[in-house]
Amino acid sequence: MAAFKIPIEIRWSDLDPNFHVKHSAYYDFGAYCRMYFFTETGTTTQLLLEHKIGPVLLREECVFRRELHFGDKVTIDLKLKKANADYSRWTLVHEIYKNNEKLSAVITVDGAWMDTAHRKLVAAPEFAHKTLESLEFAPDFEWADKK
Repeated sequence: MAAFKIPIEIRWSDLDPNFHVKHSAYYDFGAYCRMYFFTETGTTTQLLLEHKIGPVLLREECVFRRELHFGDKVTIDLKLKKANADYSRWTLVHEIYKNNEKLSAVITVDGAWMDTAHRKLVAAPEFAHKTLESLEFAPDFEWADKK
């Protein structure tokens, strides 16, 4: 399992009237990181379209720790926090750091795979197994269906 981390550039449009990053931008950073990871590991939008499947979020939560401002150097990582053995359901966690040292936010998402033709949740295809298996486990990782 390899660590996955990317830089995030704060745009002027990410700021609120108080000149710090607005809450919705954090969620956009997380979505960008996840889709970048999927693409980099071969789970491209084209592959998802061909298989008529896509990742869907069931829950998304952000805990804000420190403000981000225009000009801050920001990175976001991605780890697997929880999964079913067949990877049909999963929890991913992002940690957003400013200036490489200060934890600014933690985003947690619960997700699954959706058959986009029938609009229902389905088992993960083999390529999705490989994609999620390649993620670093969070320190508190757990298998959801093992007791």
